[in-house]
Amino acid sequence: MLETATNPYPSMNDFSLLSTNFRRWLAGLAALLIALVLMVYFFPWDSLRGPINRYVSEQLGRRFEITKRLSVHVGRTTTVRAEGIEIANPEWAYDPYLLKATVAEFDINLLPLIFGKVVLPRISLSEPSVSLQIEPDGRRTWALSRDTSDTGAVPEIGAIVVDKGRVNYRARAQGADLDVEFFLLKEEGNLLPLSYKANGKWKNEAFTANGRGGGVLKFSQDSQAPFPLEVNAVAGRTRLNAKGSIANLAELAGIDATFDLQGQNLDDLFNLLGVVLPSTPAYKLRGKLNKQDKLWAVSQIQGVLGKSDLSGALSFDQSAAIPLLTGKVQSKMMDFADLGPVIGLAPSNGSDSKVKSRATSSSANKAKAGASKTAARTSTAPGKVLPVTQLDVVKLKAMNADVTYSAADIRHVKELPLDKGSVHIKLKAGVLQLEPVSLGIAGGSVAGTVRIDANVMPAAFSTQLDVRAVQLNQLFPAVESTKTGLGKISGQFDLKGRGNSVAQMLGSASGDVAILMGKGEISNILLEYMGLDGAEVVKFLLSGDRTVLLRCAAAAFDVKQGLMSSRAIVLDTSDTLITGEGQISLANETLDILLKPQPKDVSILSLRSPLRIGGTFADMTAGPEKTALAGRAGLALLLGIINPLLALAATIETGPGEDADCVDILKQAAQPKSSPKPAAAGK
Repeated sequence: MLETATNPYPSMNDFSLLSTNFRRWLAGLAALLIALVLMVYFFPWDSLRGPINRYVSEQLGRRFEITKRLSVHVGRTTTVRAEGIEIANPEWAYDPYLLKATVAEFDINLLPLIFGKVVLPRISLSEPSVSLQIEPDGRRTWALSRDTSDTGAVPEIGAIVVDKGRVNYRARAQGADLDVEFFLLKEEGNLLPLSYKANGKWKNEAFTANGRGGGVLKFSQDSQAPFPLEVNAVAGRTRLNAKGSIANLAELAGIDATFDLQGQNLDDLFNLLGVVLPSTPAYKLRGKLNKQDKLWAVSQIQGVLGKSDLSGALSFDQSAAIPLLTGKVQSKMMDFADLGPVIGLAPSNGSDSKVKSRATSSSANKAKAGASKTAARTSTAPGKVLPVTQLDVVKLKAMNADVTYSAADIRHVKELPLDKGSVHIKLKAGVLQLEPVSLGIAGGSVAGTVRIDANVMPAAFSTQLDVRAVQLNQLFPAVESTKTGLGKISGQFDLKGRGNSVAQMLGSASGDVAILMGKGEISNILLEYMGLDGAEVVKFLLSGDRTVLLRCAAAAFDVKQGLMSSRAIVLDTSDTLITGEGQISLANETLDILLKPQPKDVSILSLRSPLRIGGTFADMTAGPEKTALAGRAGLALLLGIINPLLALAATIETGPGEDADCVDILKQAAQPKSSPKPAAAGK
């Protein structure tokens, strides 16, 4: 019996049958998809407005309504068009509506909705009215959730296109209440078709602004092109003009712009921007601004503060909990008067305070008056000269800093001939350090450190300054009689104290002050003025001043709680030995110094009594000690009764003064208060 073999492989007929069935299945699937697409496309979405309005209102916890018509174009990115849309604000908001617009069209990514995230790549609004409000506790009206403090409920927006409308923004924590109006003017080739104007308050300061921008507001760095923008703004006393572009409006990131900034005081920027800068006179600055993430960079700075020029670059990093300001700025020429506001002084108004004098020599009076000219300052207490402006402790804790400043040329210095200077400013955790401080003064230098700790109340300060090789003939440019002097002055200032102003700090200071000078020459008119030597003054008036050899000079004070007590005051020349003693109160701004001249030559017409310098810093007095002068005057009067020629004998000085031991004087004067006072004359 023959068996029929079975073919394990499908025949051509089987393939034909499978192919036919597959084509039918594909055709059916395609038809179904086409039907679904047509159904979706022609679906009467507008009929769902009611259910959608109720559902969204329930989810948001506030009223949501599409008032006219709804249409949807479904795709990977779905486009929704709502004609007439109203979204209410939460009950706690000031304005009733978050958004009202004639037409709102937006693209929405469907996939993120699965995870509860709303991503809107594009929003187009026609005649919108928007009210944005954020509270100090984090609640914000644009959080699309019942929990308006949930930052995750804030939609992610790529770009917004508007034609015309208004936006109101309120933020109590920022002191902001702004109304912005805008309109779009579409013209071919116009890169800045969107115009706007704003007014209200920013940081509780009056604020106005206007400018132009691109037609599409970019809120995402994923945008292909940055948003061009022009800004002209005035906030309080500060004016800003800027032009450039920004990649992300929502985070103010990707800024690349040039700017012009001017105002009355750089210190105002702390309230507006949170940047701690010193008090300054009126300023005008321009430069280039760049911002990436949390880093603001200002470069190519050029401008003026008062009459001083300024250039350099600064960076402000907000990535840490406490922002950090770094950079380097410099001045080719710095006007000394512009330093006043930095230490709490108001700008000079040009008025001068004059020092009263009881001296009889008119020439000496002129020299003394010239030496004592001081600009009146409105930030001092009546009758005082030390600044009383309070240190703002809050500002010192609001920011850290590492900035260097240098001035190649310091001009218009009446009191002290500074010629250049530099300082490294370090601010960290409320501690301000100026280290090092370096100043060129009268051909010499002053260098050291200043430290202010604002973490204690009142603030604690310490300063250590060394004076080196200061030229006597350059030290007092306003005093004509010092210009013929020669010699180099050195000194040390080591003080510590507590206070929130310069006046308080010095008024509480304790430490040591010493000023020393070795061999040199000094104007004789100064010595004769102190000694009231009539013959020498007559010689000066007739034949001019002359200089005498200076052997040494020292003035050293121990300082305790603002009271400077002399431990050595000596001026030894070939002509006169002058010793002194007394006190200077930094707290009361008074002084009482007694100088005792002992001439080394024989002179007539001399009433050489001790000279007392007193009064206040604002109104100094200088004149002979009344008791000693009265005794000599009485003797002269008595002798004059007997014989007028004998009255002249009472004024003759035989010159008992001796040379001082200069080496010992300078050594002891430079040491702290533990050292004994030097002898009045070298013995």
